[in-house]
Amino acid sequence: MELSLKNPLIFFDLETTGINIAKDRIVELSYLKVYPNGKEENKTYRINPEMPIPAYATAIHGISDADVIHAPTFKEIAKNLVKNMEGCDLAGYNSNRFDIPLLAEEFLRAGIDLDFRKRKFVDVQTIFHKMEQRTLAAAYKFYCDKDLDHAHTAEADTKATYEVLKSQLDRYPELKNDIVFLSNYSSFTRNADFAGRIVYDDKDREMFNFGKYKNRLVTDVLKEDPGYYGWIMQGDFTLDTKKVLTNIKLRDFNK
Repeated sequence: MELSLKNPLIFFDLETTGINIAKDRIVELSYLKVYPNGKEENKTYRINPEMPIPAYATAIHGISDADVIHAPTFKEIAKNLVKNMEGCDLAGYNSNRFDIPLLAEEFLRAGIDLDFRKRKFVDVQTIFHKMEQRTLAAAYKFYCDKDLDHAHTAEADTKATYEVLKSQLDRYPELKNDIVFLSNYSSFTRNADFAGRIVYDDKDREMFNFGKYKNRLVTDVLKEDPGYYGWIMQGDFTLDTKKVLTNIKLRDFNK
């Protein structure tokens, strides 16, 4: 089934130096941009992460320091990426929990505050896990009856994710061919920040989702324990989490 799109949809995948959203960096980014008329275009970037690539990461995706030593940094390609992503929704495999938060961090480090929250996100892994509980390679075999060659290369994983989503729509009549529906269906939680440290309750109020103040309203915690804000701002939290927390603090201060 072909996708029913109102906006272009970008399928993308990242290969990185690790899985720490706050500290790790992108070494490869590949995207497949699908237009409402069915036109497709793809692009793959090798990126210099400006830090050593650990051996365990190279063992997974095959990209070493030597492979990216002359590649552009993320900051050098950031403006072009923003231009290509303008007006697009985003899709990926485990993208809501990893790729989108890490990509948002890279843009913030590059000095670009791109408001991802205006976009719709479709996480093909979440749809797959709700339906079948498998990995991407198994999903590709199950839905498309193909073996996933060159797994853990950004381009192969990106294209496989696109094919899996189309096959999911063919297989499950209860899935609507609508990006708003798929975005809502593939979301587990209502995050205020991409890392899920702050979430919304059923009244759209921000709550902490970790630590000693888990399930407490952010506004209440900031009033009762003002030092908690400073602890987070100095801690090993993502720039996006710190930005969201600061916005809440300023919003309440202006009230």
